[in-house]
Amino acid sequence: MAKKNEFDLIENPEAVVEASLGKVESFINTNKQRITQILGGAIALFALVWAYNFFIAGPAEEAAQVAIYPAQKAFAADSLDLALNGNANQLGFLDIIDEHGSTKAGNLAEYYAGLCYLGLGQPAEAISHLDDFDGSDGVLSAVSLGAIGDAFADLNQPEEAEEYYAKATKEEANSFLTPFFLNKAGITAEMNGDFKAALKYYTRIKEDFPTSNEAADVDALIAHCEAKIAQ
Repeated sequence: MAKKNEFDLIENPEAVVEASLGKVESFINTNKQRITQILGGAIALFALVWAYNFFIAGPAEEAAQVAIYPAQKAFAADSLDLALNGNANQLGFLDIIDEHGSTKAGNLAEYYAGLCYLGLGQPAEAISHLDDFDGSDGVLSAVSLGAIGDAFADLNQPEEAEEYYAKATKEEANSFLTPFFLNKAGITAEMNGDFKAALKYYTRIKEDFPTSNEAADVDALIAHCEAKIAQ
């Protein structure tokens, strides 16, 4: 059979398919063992992932969700020490982190532990746990970042506090939380002597959240910042 040149392939499209199929068949025959190994490895990996999720991760997550509930209940009742440390009858958030740290509930326990420490007047510990929280939910992430801002404010570190309040405002917009943290960011910016930044935060409240509680006094705050900038 004469060898097909590029002009044959252009004038005869069927030849393109024939040539391509021939190359594929040749490749498969040459690399049959390697292809079988790759496919076998992929199937084995899929089976391992499925088995892990079904037999290990699933039950572990369910157990962690059950374990964290009493601590959440104590937190809701404002029993922060009990929620954090637990007692002989129930686990606290610190226990959940130790025993179920790899689960979603273990991650959530970091968030709760941070809030407990903040409420108990231990801001450094609060920052440590809140920083370890991996927030995928916009609301929880905003609250976590804002709480870190509060902790830095408690440590008399207004620059860091403003940084985290500003980060909280960049999470998914929320008509309650966003203006709340914008106002805190503005206050700490003023404490830092950065009235231009404070003006930016207050102006966003006025323009984007005019019906929020923070908007009630925002005109006075804007006027104050403008006067400071003009000096």
